[in-house]
Amino acid sequence: MDLSGKVAVVTGAGRGLGRAYAEALTAAGAAVVVNDVDAESAERVVGGIAQRGGRAVAVVAPVGSGEVAQRLVDTAVKEFGRLDAMVTNAGILRDRVLWKMSDEDFDAVIEVHLRGTFTCARAAAVRMREQGTGGRLILISSPAGQRGNFGQTNYAAAKAGVVAMARTWSMELAKAGITVNAVVPVAATEMTRTIPFFAPIIEESERTGRPFPEWLRADGMGTVEDVAQLIVFLASDASADVTGQAIGIGGDKLALWAHPAEKAVAYADGGWKADAIAESWGMGVGAEPETVGVPAPKRPES
Repeated sequence: MDLSGKVAVVTGAGRGLGRAYAEALTAAGAAVVVNDVDAESAERVVGGIAQRGGRAVAVVAPVGSGEVAQRLVDTAVKEFGRLDAMVTNAGILRDRVLWKMSDEDFDAVIEVHLRGTFTCARAAAVRMREQGTGGRLILISSPAGQRGNFGQTNYAAAKAGVVAMARTWSMELAKAGITVNAVVPVAATEMTRTIPFFAPIIEESERTGRPFPEWLRADGMGTVEDVAQLIVFLASDASADVTGQAIGIGGDKLALWAHPAEKAVAYADGGWKADAIAESWGMGVGAEPETVGVPAPKRPES
């Protein structure tokens, strides 16, 4: 993929997935604005890109406000002359079960993930429409937003909202040639290291230098570099006809998530009474209820 001449902003690019996105985009020829709240991390990423012959600048600021979003777009235009792709990756976690989650826990995650995606996408869309040459909004979601996840009321709600915004904006921006897609990544990061199931596997891989087991990669868990290639594709001209989609990637697995749809339907003349719903539920529309939660990979039987 040749992204020469294209310019992207990647939020939360100081480490993990965001860093991989920025590095992959610049390796393909794009110039990148590297955003992060940690100045040292952001400058380290920019320095590494420069050493490899790429072009990048850092903007140290927390996403969420319209002012920061506009600063990111303005920096791209000032430093590189235009903006072609906005990758909204920045995020934080404040995991708590419902009865222990504070207003502050909820608001902090919504501010960064949901409002940050909104403000950055809005600023980018305004600029792209002014340029008149189309563009790419690449919004980072999560399996938690698709299926829910224990202890993540705030995070799951925000990531579900990200997918809903992608679908909405894909319609609103179609005439301007701006595609909007949500990415649902799974990769070994500092966050997944905190999950007991994954921690020993990640640590063994780092200690030995061996890749993850084939069964785990086939189930969708790999490196941040695996995920980054989807970002490159979505930023390229090859993805011009791809919009309004939620696309999963991880390890050896690439997937298209289905849009919500009615799974089972039943009708009653004159409408449904509560007792009629109760009587028919188990044999009718509720006969095969949906599962919830993000399923853990299954180790093969030894």
